[in-house]
Amino acid sequence: MKAKSVAATAKKATKKATVKKPVPRKTKNNSAKPKTGGVKRINLALQGGGAHGAFAWGVMDKFLEDGRVEIEGLSGTSAGSMNAVVYAYGALKGRDGAREALHNYWQAISDAGQKYSMVRRSPWEQMFGGWTMDKSMASEGFKLLTSTFSPYQLNPMNFNPLREVLEAHVDFAELDASRTTKLFISATNVRTGKVKVFHTHEITSDVVLASACLPFLFQAVEIDGEHYWDGGYMGNPVLYPLFYYTDSRDVVILHINPIERPGPPTQSSEIANRVNEITFNSSLIKELRSVYFVQQLLDQGKIKEEFRDEFKYVLIHSVRADSALADLSVATKFASEWEFLTMLRDRGRECASEWIAQHFDDLGVRSTVDLKREFL
Repeated sequence: MKAKSVAATAKKATKKATVKKPVPRKTKNNSAKPKTGGVKRINLALQGGGAHGAFAWGVMDKFLEDGRVEIEGLSGTSAGSMNAVVYAYGALKGRDGAREALHNYWQAISDAGQKYSMVRRSPWEQMFGGWTMDKSMASEGFKLLTSTFSPYQLNPMNFNPLREVLEAHVDFAELDASRTTKLFISATNVRTGKVKVFHTHEITSDVVLASACLPFLFQAVEIDGEHYWDGGYMGNPVLYPLFYYTDSRDVVILHINPIERPGPPTQSSEIANRVNEITFNSSLIKELRSVYFVQQLLDQGKIKEEFRDEFKYVLIHSVRADSALADLSVATKFASEWEFLTMLRDRGRECASEWIAQHFDDLGVRSTVDLKREFL
């Protein structure tokens, strides 16, 4: 039996759910005594963000190294979907297998980027170790080219180097046969504008590439007669499958796109960067507001006793990149130097280490994100 979705909850709070999942009801204000020790199961929600996905790689690597967290389900979008499927495939060989798979995948991304990408640091940045890239000639040329011509004009053969890397590092037939990890990969349906969530048994390289299909870079990916773009437009990432189809109540969101920045931005590149971040966070913030609404219904006893077990009280946690990636612009999402990717990995590992130290005992007990303060 499965928990009712947030969206359905808002409309049918007093009606009997068609899908049920008995879940212990959390006490108001999360006052239960923390549990310590042991291995705890969580769900991960992985945002997209191009090369900045290496930050999430670092977080996942630290979780795996720590060994006290077991990942039940992963919902991913764009770069988050890449991390999710590579992790799931590697996890067929255990924790070390997952860590090795993620490392090898990002190494291959770096190699491919150096071979195919036209986005490069300026000589000045290379000399002094900077990573801004906004004003480099390569970056400016790239923006001009992609804003003038469509991928159907620039790339009529629809070559995508990500496909080669992905298929070299994930055996999708073997992944389909496994039920070790529950996967939920999101893409945006170009025709309807709705999000499409693909489950483990539906996931192919086309699905993952659709989830990461930026429309100004790649032609829309066709799957079963429908065309798809990057999932970040409608869900970055989508959370509700983790409520429906997993047992764990804990959802840890790995934020790649900073939610807060000091401002306002005054330069054109800074404005474009902030617009990009707001756009790719908007759907997630809306879904988190819905989660808060359901929590309030349960906490305030506004759902009849006989219906309470039909609702899953979700515990929300997050590892945020607001500070860790604050010095990086949107242009660096296309960077591929190994030095840069490993720097992001190490920043992710550091943030994960701090998060585990502060919040491991909260898993299974209470949310560590104040949804009302953060998102309302």
